[in-house]
Amino acid sequence: MAVLSNSFPAASPSFLATVLLLHLFISEFGLLQEGAALGINYGQVADNLPSPDKVAILLQSIKVTKIRIYDTNPQVLTAFANSGIDLTVTLANELVSQMVDPQQALQWVSTQIKPYVPATKISGISIGNEVFTSNDTQLMTNLVPAMASIYSALVQLGLDSSVHVSTSNSLAVLVNSYPPSTGSFRSDLAGLIEPMLQFLVQTSSPFWINAYPFFAYKGDPTTVPLGYVLFEPNGGMVDPYTRLHYDNMLYAQVDAVIVAMARLGFGGVEVRVSETGWPSKGDPDEYGASMDNAESYNRNLLRRQLENEGTPLRPSQRLEVYLFALFNEDMKPGPTSERNYGLYQPDGTMVYDVGLADIATGSTSVSLASHGSKVSSPCFSFPFNIALVRPT
Repeated sequence: MAVLSNSFPAASPSFLATVLLLHLFISEFGLLQEGAALGINYGQVADNLPSPDKVAILLQSIKVTKIRIYDTNPQVLTAFANSGIDLTVTLANELVSQMVDPQQALQWVSTQIKPYVPATKISGISIGNEVFTSNDTQLMTNLVPAMASIYSALVQLGLDSSVHVSTSNSLAVLVNSYPPSTGSFRSDLAGLIEPMLQFLVQTSSPFWINAYPFFAYKGDPTTVPLGYVLFEPNGGMVDPYTRLHYDNMLYAQVDAVIVAMARLGFGGVEVRVSETGWPSKGDPDEYGASMDNAESYNRNLLRRQLENEGTPLRPSQRLEVYLFALFNEDMKPGPTSERNYGLYQPDGTMVYDVGLADIATGSTSVSLASHGSKVSSPCFSFPFNIALVRPT
């Protein structure tokens, strides 16, 4: 598990001015995203899950319109045909290096993607998952060339206008994330991340981040305010450089990524949250892993998704978020929490109720204030290092 420093590196006036100008530009002229769309991760590391066709029916019944899967399982892709549900699929880490070869990439897209579209709405391909923090030098080096080969294959097959190519990143690619205005990438990764950002700009693709405030609370439950990580009413914190007020940690983490990209000259890339969630059960030392906290985190986040909220740095650009996960997965390795992120049990019953039934029937009433206001004084600070990422 990686630890992110909370040190406050000196920020030059010119850089701070750039950040503020970026904020003002996006606030006033940034494009609003399409209407509310609920996203969720559909993992399958289990031996007792319902069939993909039943999963598709479940998701349609609760009005989930976007999912991410961790492979290109043909049963899933077939089951979701004509469902109206948008899919982001994943090329497994062990296949990334093969895709450097353009012919192999063309063969993969021809067999794993093209036969299923347009009936199945595949809108994105994640090339690997958390590659830059895998400690596999060859894999890390091959990532961007593989992304380029897959994109070229999509172009050849006439699919590039409907399917974007990106990769999901652990928050551990950052060396600083607090306060958000000090966000910066690890120096040993900057040389690899910069070409990826250039690719994302050239192909109009988003930067995907896996972000888990749960791990910050688990790491220091006596100091990290629970309300701040759960989106509950709280005093929040103020970035001392931008003076922006944050009432939850997830938005602060996303803005730290935006600033890190701006430092490398890529401040206009959209950030999307590929994974975030909260476990309903954990080991004795996994502080905060409980049914009540999981329900609060996911319910509050879903409400904000319905409001099309952006972050304080990009308030006019809706933050796209995918909850982790749809089901509890009984075969996942690691601590107890890893098997208990699901909204549903494998038998289709809810682990807890986050209000999806209300959303499906249109009876949800949401009223939230703006979360991008500036205030005159900080409300709390974190004088410590925080573990912010899921173990892999």
